[in-house]
Amino acid sequence: MAELIAKSACDGLLPLSIGSVTVTEEVPEHLTGLAPFKGQAEALSAAMQATHGAAFPAPNRATGKAGSRAVWFGREMALLVGPAPDATLARHAALTDQSDAWAVARVEGDKAEDVLARLVPLDLRPEVFKRGHAARTQLQHLTVSINRLNDGAFQIMAFRSMAATLVHDLKTAMEAVAARG
Repeated sequence: MAELIAKSACDGLLPLSIGSVTVTEEVPEHLTGLAPFKGQAEALSAAMQATHGAAFPAPNRATGKAGSRAVWFGREMALLVGPAPDATLARHAALTDQSDAWAVARVEGDKAEDVLARLVPLDLRPEVFKRGHAARTQLQHLTVSINRLNDGAFQIMAFRSMAATLVHDLKTAMEAVAARG
């Protein structure tokens, strides 16, 4: 009988440090999709705040803090990152376990914006894309979620099946930025 070994999405690919930018893998305990039932958005947000310290996020925003964050994930959709969802949330929303579906990377350093500027069609300067901002966008040809954690730090989520491509694209951009000095 074969023995299966669980591996993270970026196992063997990260960490990566080139120049002043570092990419590390984050492996949240749980990733849960939340889609509020009709007329339940406010009740869901209140329940999330009470149980997880993170309200249902407005479009293009994230709420909460490290360990318990809710990230906008599309129209009337959010992703709870970190804790297992409290059972009371199921009264207000459809919950979908997505823990194994995403590769989650943290890009940080004083040139993180320069690296991402080569890959993402968004203005990620801190005065425009502030802490707590989130977006569904493209990174090269990958669909990703990007969330600013703080100055010089971003969380990027891509489909697990695209983890190697995500790391390759980040590495290429990191090398180009580092070569410029």
